[in-house]
Amino acid sequence: MPDPGLQPERTRLAWRRTGLSVTVVTVLALRIALASDVDGALLAALTVLTSGGLLLLCWRRGTGTGPARSGGRALPLAGAGTVVLALLAVLVVLRGVW
Repeated sequence: MPDPGLQPERTRLAWRRTGLSVTVVTVLALRIALASDVDGALLAALTVLTSGGLLLLCWRRGTGTGPARSGGRALPLAGAGTVVLALLAVLVVLRGVW
């Protein structure tokens, strides 16, 4: 039987770092929602919804409570969520909410 070494721990730590960065993005989105009008609040709401899905995924994978094999769905979902967050960030910057 092969020794997995520290690879499972590195994977869990990577998912935890991803979850932490998504949490920071969520907090910034809430800050924007409190300081802006309806459009800013809508962008923040979309960001919070996307972040919530990513946080759920990252939490389950980062704590080891999620399935080790998810049928290959975890990485594409995390990638899609990241792309959505990036597009929302571009909208925020173009709109000048900061």
